[in-house]
Amino acid sequence: MGSLDGKVAIVTGAGQGVGEGIALALAREGAAIVAAGRTKSKVVATCERIGEFGGRSLPVLCDVCRPADINRAVSKTISVFGGVDILVNNAQIVHNDLLDNLDDRQYLDVFDSGPFATFRFMKAVRPHLKARGGGSIINLATSGAVRWDARGYGVYAAAKQAIRSLSRAAAHEWASDGIRVNTIAPIAMTPALEAWIEGDPEGSNAFLNSIPMGRIGDPELDIGRAVVFLVGPDSGYITALTMPLDGGQAYFG
Repeated sequence: MGSLDGKVAIVTGAGQGVGEGIALALAREGAAIVAAGRTKSKVVATCERIGEFGGRSLPVLCDVCRPADINRAVSKTISVFGGVDILVNNAQIVHNDLLDNLDDRQYLDVFDSGPFATFRFMKAVRPHLKARGGGSIINLATSGAVRWDARGYGVYAAAKQAIRSLSRAAAHEWASDGIRVNTIAPIAMTPALEAWIEGDPEGSNAFLNSIPMGRIGDPELDIGRAVVFLVGPDSGYITALTMPLDGGQAYFG
């Protein structure tokens, strides 16, 4: 038996990286997974991996920048699985560059896919979580918001700090309905990080050296397993938390 048997989880950006790792970890503990993402082949591949160990899953095309897609993903979840207990807002468009190099469209991309999408998805699932007697929401922040050198991270960090504020408000406003809302700030090996390491050995080495544990996290074992704890019964008294999952790099005061 798994700690999440009978639970239903929506994971956005589940086709790769951190989202895929979280989806796999939740599924291994018994949760049925709605793998939401913009690329059909990627979310289907995630669901195939879940099926390999006997897990239940459903691939759903969803662009979190489109409110209609969010509502459709939630409706599909309810139709197929009968309810929802867990939401992981992982999907995010990233434009990391110096402020002078970014334009309004890129700024809006980051905020629309980040705090706006998080706001919309949380509100879309809230009545369904309440109907189940409560549930858990996990939103994603970034250690880039408290990075020793903020150059090139301003817009992304600002969006993620907005998500932290939204998460704290939701945690307080919905606690009486049994809904817990927590935030994680992960560092994990993703396709984007791999590309950066290959393209900027000097910068990536400096980054790695800033992690006390000396390694990049694994999306499933380091990030996904922490999410399993945060949405599971052993963390029932934890809400409004930002948990760094970064080998000791960041401090969120």
